[in-house]
Amino acid sequence: MAIAAALLLAGCGGGTQIDTGNGKAVALTKEQIRKTLPDGAAMTDWKASARPTTVKMNKLYLSAVCPIKDNAGCENSRFYGSSTFRRDDSAATATFLIIAYDSEQAAREAYDVLWNYYGKSTGQRARTFSLGPIGEKRDARIGTSSFHGEPSTITQTRVGTTLLWTIAYATDKDKNTVTEDSARALATVLAKRARQAQNGDTPSATL
Repeated sequence: MAIAAALLLAGCGGGTQIDTGNGKAVALTKEQIRKTLPDGAAMTDWKASARPTTVKMNKLYLSAVCPIKDNAGCENSRFYGSSTFRRDDSAATATFLIIAYDSEQAAREAYDVLWNYYGKSTGQRARTFSLGPIGEKRDARIGTSSFHGEPSTITQTRVGTTLLWTIAYATDKDKNTVTEDSARALATVLAKRARQAQNGDTPSATL
């Protein structure tokens, strides 16, 4: 699962409509990926529980991030990053994940492979919902994946040479904190920051 991969660092419907950004498909550096991940300043009403961290792809992370035969979906990947937050009221957690590729084509070819895997994490009865026109392609699902029926969401977006995920879980304290709207907000801020990095700017989008 994506969360398992994120812990290593801590130690809808799809479409082809592009967003309104003018970003170029450039391979991002390790530092650019780290800055793309939302930090405490970008996450109003959330507290960091795993700081933004980026690592170079190696055998360990290939197995964790792309646990598919022959690590399908990670071909030509360069870096992996994640950060995790908890709501101030402890009612939800949110994790941001990024895989950076060496080309737009590599990210495009990996998209469906990884969505077919990660998209199942919200349970068999999960439903898709729309994220709106963010990135070059996007998908989202909401469902329940815990014993008490707390909702969870997962989104996946492609922005240039990166694939982006947001994963949110509600706690039993307040099941209404994880919704389609909250998932859109998380996915949008991550996509905007990735677009800013693609443009060569310092990511500054906030929630």
